[in-house]
Amino acid sequence: MSEPKPPLLVVEDDPGLQAQLKWAYPDFEVHVAGDRASAITLLRALAPAVVTLDLGLPPDPDGTSEGMAVLDEIMALKPDTKVIVASGHGARESALQAIARGAYDFYQKPVDIDTIGLIVRRAYQLHQIEAENRQLAGKVGEENRVLGRMITAAPEMVKVARTIERVANTSVSVMLLGASGTGKELLARGLHDASSRSAGMFVAINCAAIPENLLESELFGHEKGAFTGAVKTTEGKIEQADGGTLFLDEVGDIPLQLQVKLLRFLQERVIERIGSRRSIQVDTRVVCATHQNLEQMIVDGRFREDLYYRLAEIVVRIPNLAERPGDATLLAKAFLQRFAPEMNPQVKGFAPDALAAIDAWSWPGNVRELENRVKRAVIMADGKLVGAADLDLAEPEEDGAQPLNLKAAREQADRRTIRHALARSEGNISNTAKLLGISRPTLYDLLKQYDLQV
Repeated sequence: MSEPKPPLLVVEDDPGLQAQLKWAYPDFEVHVAGDRASAITLLRALAPAVVTLDLGLPPDPDGTSEGMAVLDEIMALKPDTKVIVASGHGARESALQAIARGAYDFYQKPVDIDTIGLIVRRAYQLHQIEAENRQLAGKVGEENRVLGRMITAAPEMVKVARTIERVANTSVSVMLLGASGTGKELLARGLHDASSRSAGMFVAINCAAIPENLLESELFGHEKGAFTGAVKTTEGKIEQADGGTLFLDEVGDIPLQLQVKLLRFLQERVIERIGSRRSIQVDTRVVCATHQNLEQMIVDGRFREDLYYRLAEIVVRIPNLAERPGDATLLAKAFLQRFAPEMNPQVKGFAPDALAAIDAWSWPGNVRELENRVKRAVIMADGKLVGAADLDLAEPEEDGAQPLNLKAAREQADRRTIRHALARSEGNISNTAKLLGISRPTLYDLLKQYDLQV
């Protein structure tokens, strides 16, 4: 049984052109309207993706006022419709005015059937891509979120999230290890939100961003007059996070002399502000993160071993974005959804070449690089879809670490491609099989063979 043809609405008052156009589109079910009222009625009934519109309609067949009125109603009722307007007698200005009011494209009379057929097919394909992007953008929401905030479909990151959820309601200190830009602070916030301390404050401090002579004051606070410029008593970050969570980012940059004071806090859960001898009891949970090799720093004498074991009661290693196939696409769509309304409202999604470029790139800067690339692309995009050129990604380099064994190489390629396709289709088996060009039973066999989860 053949699939039904998509509807195409032709708004044209000339009976001769009506007959000609009705048979010009074999791939569509053509419906013809000769005036505004019938055009809007058919629009409501059919919700066509594409409309061709003659601007010269009765009662103003020699002008454009009635055609423009139809266009305005279509844009108000169904703004995603691709309207292709016809301009006669070289009236290019009216066609450009129509595009400014929301029309997709225009053609000039006399009608060239091949030309308008190409424009209609291109408009329909664009409408399909935009609809798919909107659908996927909506699905990027809850079903791909873990810890409430983090978007992922990769088993590696789901495992990380499950580990964090399991330790959230304990009192143990957690150390997050991962490269810059992998989302360590987001995971730390997720841990806080999932814990019994969620009603308390989440306080974050980047130990690498604060000068060494000021870091102690930032962490432990100071009394009025403790040093030059201390004009009032100030709580430190540890005290501010009492009853909540303190996130120490780049903990490897804490100087040795301050590590001793931090260790005392972790052992005794008391602090002393600078310039004070009074001990203050605090109930603060510590989560820390670093991209440095702390074990090597211990060997080099730059990090205290006893502090490391206090901070690293639970160690969670965060994979790079390149090690999470499919996540780059999901995250890119989420970022576009966030940036486009403010920075470039006409942008609705990614063109196929942009999605291919995102999949192929190795993302050395991880999620932070992806976020910046998408932000740039949204700003630079001229049309409704972000293209590969807007992302400014160079051609991907060949990976020199490919396995030499052909069977292993094929398995690696199969796994990666299947996971990309699963992410692109939001886990829909039928769509994944279509993307891969295989049958559903074959895909099920491959999922079982490679132990891949949907």
